[in-house]
This record gives sequence, structure tokens and C-alpha cells, in this order.
Amino acid sequence: MERRDFIKKTGLGLAAAAGTAAIPAMAQTAATLPTIKWRLASSFPKNLDTLYGASEVLAQHVAAMTEGKFEIRVFAGGEIVPPNGVLDAVQQNTVECGHTCGYYYHGKNKAFSLDTTVPFGLNARQMNAWCYYGGGLALLREFFAKYNVVNFPGGNTGVQMGGWFRKEIKSLDDLKGLKIRIPGFGAEVFLALGAVPQLLPGPEIYPALERGAIDAAEWVGPYDDEKLGFYKVAKFYYYPAWWEPGPMISFYVNKEQWEKLPAAYQIAFETAAAEANVKMLANYDAKNPLAIQRLVQNGTQLRRYPDDALKAAYKAAHKIYAEESAKNPDFKKLFESMHTFQQASDIWMGLAEDTLANFMQVALRTKT
Repeated sequence: MERRDFIKKTGLGLAAAAGTAAIPAMAQTAATLPTIKWRLASSFPKNLDTLYGASEVLAQHVAAMTEGKFEIRVFAGGEIVPPNGVLDAVQQNTVECGHTCGYYYHGKNKAFSLDTTVPFGLNARQMNAWCYYGGGLALLREFFAKYNVVNFPGGNTGVQMGGWFRKEIKSLDDLKGLKIRIPGFGAEVFLALGAVPQLLPGPEIYPALERGAIDAAEWVGPYDDEKLGFYKVAKFYYYPAWWEPGPMISFYVNKEQWEKLPAAYQIAFETAAAEANVKMLANYDAKNPLAIQRLVQNGTQLRRYPDDALKAAYKAAHKIYAEESAKNPDFKKLFESMHTFQQASDIWMGLAEDTLANFMQVALRTKT
């Protein structure tokens, strides 16, 4: 089988080797391929370089693999469409593609949240495994086709931190009446626990916290949260973000535009998206450890969610999933696939990964 045929048939372009192999094959035919210019609308501001930067990784790799003939120009959130308007813009062909989070569109169809994360769901490695080798991506694409969109994994933050709080949370009762910025199913669970969830774009979170319009807010993790300055207006930093154990960020492409692309450009896009997916998580894993140290040095107080809050959140989440599954076949199909995959995956993760990680947490901090 020729190299191009193999890459085309495998489709997902996961490995770096696949990306490398694709370059010569496409370069050989670049002279005969058309010049195409696309616009990509990101949901993220430029100062959040890890989130926004994934789109630049995509654009740079696509250009390199097509000798500059397939150009994708990246626009930050709000430059051409609102941060939470990316899905609509891609669906309606206002822009050819976008980079965003599915759970921003929870209000359209709650199945969109499964393209990002759900409370007590998959971690980052499990999300990639489910998408690429557990049938998840095929099911997601079946769903997104209803919205005239083709989706691609385009990054993951890893498990996030559990938000910034102006006051300490000592028990489940302290969540009652709490005004917190949070999207998707996380918002529904907080509502079930008596809190008052709100969805605000990233740039609006700091001023809302500062003036007391909200009592708490979650965003991503130490590196991005430090950039947005949340530690200056809320000193309690909670963990873990049980509602975002492995949030995936996705590239959305208008289905008609995708189908018009030459096959070589489709390969370039898919391979570049996989590269962006891998690099985002690696970037966060490199930057978050240093950022959390700086935050603590600047007075941030780390707190773990109380056990009664975690247990109540878990129970509420699965009640919500059952209710949504009963009335939403899109959600039911995706959630059942994801949950079945997680049940098997968690056995392996707990057996090997978690056992070693727990040992190393002690060993690395023990003086010998």
C-alpha cells in the first residue's frame, strides 16, 4: 500500500510519524493543487497562549504540509464572532472552521458537552482513547453532522482545578446560594447542590469576581488562571475540578467546506489537528507545575473539596445523566458509549497508573 493511501485510510493521523510521512506525499502534488484560504474563529483570547496557540499550531502545520497553498488565518475570540458563537459561525459558513469547546453550546443540545467533558467523566488520556480507538469520534461526528459540522480533537487541558472562591467552602452547605461561573453539566450539578451557576466568557470573569457579582469562578488551571489574575480577587483555590476531568477542545469545520477540500488538504488538516491535540496537553503539563508554585507564593490557599460535596455532586450528576438520557437520544447514545468505555478504562488506570502515582507522591517528598 502506498504511503498516501495508508495515511488516507487510517484517517485520524494520530502519530507524529504519520504527520512526517504525509509531508513528502503532499509536497509532490502541491503544484497541481488549488490555493485555498480559510478563516478560523477561536473562542479564546490571544493572551491565553496555550488554548489560542493550538489554532496557530494547526495553521502552521497545514501551511507547511501544503507548501503554503492551504492557508488558515486565525482570529481570536470576539474578533469576528463572539467567543461562544463559534459553532453557529461554522454551521452557517460564516467562517470555514473554528476552535472551541462543545459544552459552550450545552443550551442547544446537551450532547454537545460530551465533545468536551462531563462531571466525573473521562480524563485526558481516556478521552483520546475513547475518541480515537473506542468509537467515540465516529459517534461524535454522526452527531455533529446534524449541525453541518465535522469535528476533530484539538487539545486537552488535563484535569482542571476546581475554581477560585472568595470564601472558604467547608461543607456542602456552603455551596447553597453561591454564585459561580461554570458551564455545561457542571452548572447543572451546582444548581442541584443549591448554587447559582452563571456562564461568562473568559474576559468577563475577573471583573465579575472583583466587584462581587459572582462569589466563585472556574476557568482552566494554574497557568491560565494566573494569567487572568484570579488570585488577586479570590484567595481560595479548590481542587479537583470534578466537573472537568479531561476537557477536550475541538476544531469544527463546516461540512460542505470540508467535503470540497482536496484529499491531500484533508490529510494535512487532520494530521495538524492531531499535532495540536498532543501539544496542548504537553504544554499544560509542563507549565502548570511552575504556575501553581508561583500562585502559592503569592498567597493563594489551596483547598480540597469536602467529601460531602464530592459525594453529593457525584450522585446529582448521575441523576441528571439518567434524566437527560430518557429524553435525548443524541445524549444517550454518546453517554452510554463513553460510560461503558470509562468503566473498563478506570480498572486499568486504578490498577497501574494510580497505584504508582500514589506511591510516587510520597516517595518524591521523602528525604532519604
